Amino acid sequence: MDAIVRIVDDEETVRNSELFIFKLAGIPAVAYSSAEEFLSRDDLSQAGCIILDLRMMEMGGLELQRCLQERGSDLPIIFLTGHGTVDAAVMALKNGAEDFLQKPVKPEILLEVVKVHLQKNKELRESKAVIQEKINKFKLLTDREKEVLREVARGKLNKQIAIDLNIAEQTVKIHRGNAMHKLGLRSALDASAFLLDIGRLGKNE
Repeated sequence: MDAIVRIVDDEETVRNSELFIFKLAGIPAVAYSSAEEFLSRDDLSQAGCIILDLRMMEMGGLELQRCLQERGSDLPIIFLTGHGTVDAAVMALKNGAEDFLQKPVKPEILLEVVKVHLQKNKELRESKAVIQEKINKFKLLTDREKEVLREVARGKLNKQIAIDLNIAEQTVKIHRGNAMHKLGLRSALDASAFLLDIGRLGKNE
């Protein structure tokens, strides 16, 4: 699924102009006339970015930004406004906005900024998907396999693990082999990297 640009601006001429710019560039885009419309209709699960007007009739850009943060959205926000002030820019960027551009902005500048953030968000989503897939695989291990794998990842030998867990060394080998096979791992270094990626190396779960 392609990443999509969301334009949130209460000025129709601005929305239409930006939609035209992205259409010419072959970039999928959709426009909303208010923050409320955006929140009620947009699919936040689709990668992309948001071009957000700072001042709108009802809910303003900064308020929408806070709302999206509360919902856990990772969509990068590019503030585009004709009413920008230093204080507003500082607040927007401090709250996580990626860029703050003044209207009118040149099409080539807008496109350059948008392309960067579309790619960054796509890569972020892909990275999250890979991590989630690893987490799902890890959950399929038995409790003992998880326990043994953590010890393997810490660089311990089978004999050490057997002593620490008070089980037979042969049992350790079996659990180690099963865990490594299920996760597609070949070495203790692989196991360490895998558990670090999913934040499970230091947890007893």
